[in-house]
Amino acid sequence: MLQDLGDKLKGVSGTGGSHRWVAYSILGALILVFAAWGAYGVVDMSLSQADYAAKVNGEKISAAEMNDTWQRRLPQLLQAAGGQLSEEQRTEFQNKLLDSAVLGLAAEQHARKMGLRVSDEHAKQAFQEEQAFHVDGKFSYAAAVARLQSAGLTPEMYLADLRKSLLSGQLEGIIGTTDFLTPADSRRLLALLDEERELRFALLQPETWSGNAAIEPAAVEAWYKAHQEDFTVPESVKLDYAELSLADVTAGMVVPDDKLHERYDRDKAQYVLPETRHAAHILIPVDDAASDSQAAAQAKEVYEKLKAGGDFAALAKQYSKDTASAEQGGDLGWAARDTYVKEFGDRLFAMQQGETSDPVKTEFGYHIIRLIGIQAAAGRSFEDVKADLTDTLRKELGAAEFARREDQLQSQLEQGGASLDQLTREFGLQRGTVEHFERGAGGLPLGSDAELNRLVFSDSVIAQKRVGGPVQLGEDRITIFQAQDHKPATVKPLEQVREGIIAELRREQGSAAALAAADAAAARLKSGEDFDKVAATLKTKPEAPRFVARSAPDVPVELRDAAFALPRPEAGKPQVQTVKLEGGAVALLQVSGSRVREFSDNPQLQQLRTQRELQRYSLREVDAYLTEVVSKSKVRRNPQAFQQ
Repeated sequence: MLQDLGDKLKGVSGTGGSHRWVAYSILGALILVFAAWGAYGVVDMSLSQADYAAKVNGEKISAAEMNDTWQRRLPQLLQAAGGQLSEEQRTEFQNKLLDSAVLGLAAEQHARKMGLRVSDEHAKQAFQEEQAFHVDGKFSYAAAVARLQSAGLTPEMYLADLRKSLLSGQLEGIIGTTDFLTPADSRRLLALLDEERELRFALLQPETWSGNAAIEPAAVEAWYKAHQEDFTVPESVKLDYAELSLADVTAGMVVPDDKLHERYDRDKAQYVLPETRHAAHILIPVDDAASDSQAAAQAKEVYEKLKAGGDFAALAKQYSKDTASAEQGGDLGWAARDTYVKEFGDRLFAMQQGETSDPVKTEFGYHIIRLIGIQAAAGRSFEDVKADLTDTLRKELGAAEFARREDQLQSQLEQGGASLDQLTREFGLQRGTVEHFERGAGGLPLGSDAELNRLVFSDSVIAQKRVGGPVQLGEDRITIFQAQDHKPATVKPLEQVREGIIAELRREQGSAAALAAADAAAARLKSGEDFDKVAATLKTKPEAPRFVARSAPDVPVELRDAAFALPRPEAGKPQVQTVKLEGGAVALLQVSGSRVREFSDNPQLQQLRTQRELQRYSLREVDAYLTEVVSKSKVRRNPQAFQQ
């Protein structure tokens, strides 16, 4: 949840200066590690309809929460993919999402097992330190509640997830400190990371080695049957829709002047600053009834000294028992009338500037008050705040009107019989069309909301041709819709994809032939033959030998990984390997040398670089540790978690 909240707390200005918090940035990803995808633990692939997406050692991960997270992530994925996701892509992303949740829960369980705990005070402190909840540099509970509500969360929900992330952070700290590196280890690590290897390679493309052998029809049919999912066209419709947005409703609201004046009068205190006065005092306290007369006498004595020309600040330092102001010569600063107790405030605000009062009795004792300055009441007139008031009332009226139209629209649809055009006119909706709305993947600009998908492909919309909805696509946007041109899920006929299958089979044949040729060439190199002579028989021009680093961007990643996975070559004895690349190409690889780059002798630069590399090393250790934790957990996944 915290990752999604980071997506939602990314500030985007909304209408009229309000804020929508939409996509995992101010808060960031607080859960420990989500990089280790893949299958973990014991997997139960039963087909039961369960209320969980997965169980880790018997503890559930809610299917509803996983689907909610998926729906929040999906618009970004759709945008990156150009508006459509293949079934394979959807499955891959959903599996990664579930794997990350499994990893997070396993880490949390392991932390609890180790006795790690997050105190209420620690959680409260972390909550208040979150910068997204600060206003003018200070924590604001009201701001926190508002921003969490806009993200669909309560403070209690956020605190629960915050506790989990803090617990995982404790575990991360323990893992990161249990296997520290000595200075010698650090130097060896840097030498390893800075290593360059001399390599050369020859790339064999499958197209060059595919030959002209005929592809048998039986092979084409077998491929077609084995890869039916690649040729499936999901169920889809052309979707006519009409939507109501809060922004459109608000923009059309007219606020009468009498409503503006009424609100100004109601909230006038917010716009008017009261009169403030700058005062100083000398306090002679009364400890009990017996000392009252003594305090009164001393206050009168001090007052007489002032009348005789005594220095107020000096006498305040000598006699005043208000330690906070005495050292400042009795100065109380600027304050409004209601800042003080009644007797003090009444006398102060009845005085003239520069005047000194005789002793005034309050519950604290006897005060001698000096009025230093007066700042008259000031405020913003109606005309000054009219624009702000108009904006505020327009939003309030717009929200009320939006809710009213939504309720009436719901009622109209429940009664049935109204057309999309009629409802559009009656409720002031904006029309649009999604040319290809696909089951599961949806379609832009409506996205792929689960409830929208369910209703679009329901019997009432597909078979009965009724107007569906309304569906809430956000807190300020609803839509109704009508399906046109329904297309059930189909599998493309073999004849339509035959040429593509033949091309794929030829590519596979070429890749297999290239691999066989590369393996034979590798054997010749290992027997001592010259690389150029061997490469000349491979229908390709080899790369010249050169040193490359582990992160060299101009070498295929599979070749880079293979080159540094081989044993370090000895002088005159190169390492040889064949490597199959993504897409079917094959490389004949030879690694003939190794060296370590020279870097600055500056100790500070070396220290900084060592720290950076050790941080990367620590992250790998944490990742490996948690992968081991999950592998020892009993994990049960619900294969229908994202279909409920």
